Amino acid sequence: MTIPRRSYKLLLNRHAGTPGVVVLPEGGFRRAKEEITSWPGYAPTPLVPLPELAQAARIAAIHWKDEGGRFGLGSFKALGGAYAVMKLLQAELAKRGVANAATSAELAEGRYKEATGAITVTCATDGNHGRSVAWGAQRFGARCVIFVHETVSQGRRDAIATYGAEIRVVPGTYDDAVRAAQKTAAAEGWFVVSDTSYAGYTEVPRDVMQGYRLMAEEAAEALPEPPTHVFIQGGVGGAAAAVSVQMRARYGAKAPKLVVVEPEKAACLLASAEAGQPTAIEGELDTLMAGLACGEPSLLAWQELERAAFAWMAVPDESAVDCMRLLARRQPKVVAGESAVAGLAGLLLAARDPFGRSVLGLEEGSRVLLFGTEGATDPELYAKLTA
Repeated sequence: MTIPRRSYKLLLNRHAGTPGVVVLPEGGFRRAKEEITSWPGYAPTPLVPLPELAQAARIAAIHWKDEGGRFGLGSFKALGGAYAVMKLLQAELAKRGVANAATSAELAEGRYKEATGAITVTCATDGNHGRSVAWGAQRFGARCVIFVHETVSQGRRDAIATYGAEIRVVPGTYDDAVRAAQKTAAAEGWFVVSDTSYAGYTEVPRDVMQGYRLMAEEAAEALPEPPTHVFIQGGVGGAAAAVSVQMRARYGAKAPKLVVVEPEKAACLLASAEAGQPTAIEGELDTLMAGLACGEPSLLAWQELERAAFAWMAVPDESAVDCMRLLARRQPKVVAGESAVAGLAGLLLAARDPFGRSVLGLEEGSRVLLFGTEGATDPELYAKLTA
């Protein structure tokens, strides 16, 4: 079992291991974990061994953290957006003198629905983050407006609208939708709940990322042995940075090598590594991996990854389709959306390439952790790609 040979880009991080700022304090993660694990419907997502792919890659083990069932929302983003919405509403109710310490249960039962109903939360999304924010807004009683760019599929728009959100379509790319959400929120007095951060806007994205850390903590708890490598998809970098922080907190000096994998058509983190500073990339960003179609790194994520990532990779869209089909045809089947498989694609492409193996230290005893960050969040597209 293997995938076709395809070209890819690989860059070692020359700053790996350099001390830096604390991006996600441990106290914040403890609070996020305590809160999210108390929600109805919470359960750790499965950690699936992939021995046949490990054999094909000539390494000891591959484990796949399958986030497709998270809270019924289809992706790991359920951990971040909804938690950040709750935190924002709690802070606003306290600021307005409505409730000094409203609990999530009180918000969910509508105790302060008159006050929360007057609060509008918004964000830009490729699909999954917007669904989480909309779910959190519906659950905790806020109004929600979600901005999507024009190439976000109708299936993903409909899935967000299911949670009561108003959908607004913006011409251009994800980054154009981000700017539209920011501009409208400033004009209307709304609250942006974004999974990307920038100068002057870090508190809410930090809450989002603290929520993401939970999937990495669950994976570490379930692994039979510590991983030697983690291959994790890029995007704006929020998930990769959250996983990085948790791996370092868990394993210290023995933390696994973190390899950040992006679509070659939207590799803003790799471009930033090449430039030595956060760098926006231009163009259509028309990658099949829609959840990773991001042209600008998150400031918080970059502050972590610029010194904690071991290497950066950019892979072609075709490799994502290869991996989706591999997982769909194995027994038992693993359902993985197009943005879930970037890490697996990076691993399999590097593992069969002598240069990639050598540079990344992939050996017969290597144990790799992957994060299947979404299931079939667009079922129609998934069926077409895996046919």
